[in-house]
Amino acid sequence: MFIILVIGIGLITAIILIKYKPVYCVSISGEEVGYTKSVNYLEEKIDNDVLGYTAKNVDTVTVEEMPTYELKLVDRTEKTNEDEIIVALQKNMEITYKYYEIASENKVIDSVDTLEDAKTVVESLKEENEDKELNLSIIEKNTENVEEIKTNTVEIAKENIESAIEDKTIKAINKYEVNTKNGVVNGIKLAVMPVSGTISSRYGVSSRIRSSTHTGLDIACPTGTPIKVTTDGTVTFAEYNGSYGNLIKVDHGNGVETWYAHCSKLIATVGQTVKAGDTIALVGSTGNSTGAHLHLEVRINGTHVNPQNYIY
Repeated sequence: MFIILVIGIGLITAIILIKYKPVYCVSISGEEVGYTKSVNYLEEKIDNDVLGYTAKNVDTVTVEEMPTYELKLVDRTEKTNEDEIIVALQKNMEITYKYYEIASENKVIDSVDTLEDAKTVVESLKEENEDKELNLSIIEKNTENVEEIKTNTVEIAKENIESAIEDKTIKAINKYEVNTKNGVVNGIKLAVMPVSGTISSRYGVSSRIRSSTHTGLDIACPTGTPIKVTTDGTVTFAEYNGSYGNLIKVDHGNGVETWYAHCSKLIATVGQTVKAGDTIALVGSTGNSTGAHLHLEVRINGTHVNPQNYIY
């Protein structure tokens, strides 16, 4: 009887395998979309053709719900349809696009596709206008709406920005004509401007981002701009300090101090002796900051005074 049972099972299995074949039923959001002969094969196609989708300005690709699989026996005439499954997944792709704006004082002048293109435009323009300080910044933009993207080639972006310089849409400050007051503070002469840029907030003004009046002078300029110490002194503080962000303080003697805040990087260290014009830090936007700029303070015996009485 046992032998007869085994033979019977074998015959039934053979008949089933002749008529049917095992495949994986693929479902998305609970709806069957087709069959695949191999889960590994389909997952590889998903990685390459869906999640690995590449096109102009594409940054990230996600799919809200990945497929589920159930092993089934289906009629041998039933065909697998991996390509159709891929198309169904592609319809549910969520794509984030990335591009880069080139701006001056937060006013967008043009846009390009890649960070490399943006750097090429900015660096090229600065080289061609080496006698001027160009206040150009690069802003990374992300969107899910490809229609928003209106980018140009490097060549056209350069032409548009050059036209903006000629039309004075972009301020191009002549490096050799910038006037400083070279004031004397308590017997200490502040002989060097720390950065060249545009004043974005003056001493003593009120603002929604601070609880008291402004204790210094904000000078907007691109992130990474070298910050030069105004005169000889000794670094007494160089670390992160709350709303000031990365802050460096320099003691110049006679009770005179200068503070340099929101830095992206601190270069000078505590105890270091610095000379007028030495680079002590780089411009940034750390701490309580709305954009890349230097917050400069001048203090006499611990009390802040208006830097514009002595410089700028």
